[in-house]
Amino acid sequence: MDMLYILLALLAGACSPAQAGINSQLKLAWAGDPAVAALVSFAVGTLALLAYVVVLRLPWPSLRTAAELPWWIWSGGALGAFLVWVSVITAFRLGASTMIAVLMAGQIFTSLVLDHYGLIGYETRPMTIWRIVGAGLLVTGVVMIKRF
Repeated sequence: MDMLYILLALLAGACSPAQAGINSQLKLAWAGDPAVAALVSFAVGTLALLAYVVVLRLPWPSLRTAAELPWWIWSGGALGAFLVWVSVITAFRLGASTMIAVLMAGQIFTSLVLDHYGLIGYETRPMTIWRIVGAGLLVTGVVMIKRF
């Protein structure tokens, strides 16, 4: 079953540079501003998710439960909006491979910290020397991708 999740993550990762390029073209061709392009992208994504939820008749969570959740649980959408906005700005300036490599470096280092401390619901996974070496190799890859 893990292989299915790995394949899904690989597919989602493949969508990332395509999404950045498409949204950057949207900004150039129509929206004029990275924030407007990101907003349009999120609006289209919201409509797609709404259609999915309606078609599958998924239950809506209660507002009472929502009111009891910690404040930070609502920040995921803002973080996603920031990611899309930054990708619109950086896609053509850095190129797809450098942009994604740098994003991945940020993701890896943040993931190491989240895993090590078991933050925001992640299972605790210690930051071993090998995990740090792996992250360092990724940074080396980022430098190589940007330089060559």
